[in-house]
Amino acid sequence: MKTLLLMRHAKSSWKDDQLNDHERPLKKRGRKDAKRMAKIIEKNQLIPELILSSSAVRATETVDIIAENLGYDGEIIYSDALYMGEPDDFIESLKTLDNQYEKVMIVAHNPGMEAYLQIIDGEIEAMPTGGLGYLVLSLDDWKSISFETMGDLVGFWTPKSLESED
Repeated sequence: MKTLLLMRHAKSSWKDDQLNDHERPLKKRGRKDAKRMAKIIEKNQLIPELILSSSAVRATETVDIIAENLGYDGEIIYSDALYMGEPDDFIESLKTLDNQYEKVMIVAHNPGMEAYLQIIDGEIEAMPTGGLGYLVLSLDDWKSISFETMGDLVGFWTPKSLESED
């Protein structure tokens, strides 16, 4: 069994219309939401052994905040393939992983992130910015992951669902 955390980057800013999409940073609310998700990861003992992230600024900033708040010093791999990646891009990235990693986190974008979560779980609704899904996959070897690989959605959190905990 492998554990997979799927997170959509936190809320980004549209303030500077001169920036291209890849360069958009997080807005203040996004930084706050990323800290909330770090607390959930820690509270549920889900600190990943490896983080795969889109190379877009809003995703890298989300990862930086999570890593800082968790005291994470593990490996982070930034990938252009995960920027606006589709489910097959996530699968291909996971197939390359060494089996020493039992718990992996991907931080990326919609619509691909939401679509991949729906493929694995079969029933998730929407994946808002800052949303985090915790899945246990029926998988022993990352190399064998495919579109047929199913998982159990053990936890799903959104920034909105955590507002009452503040």
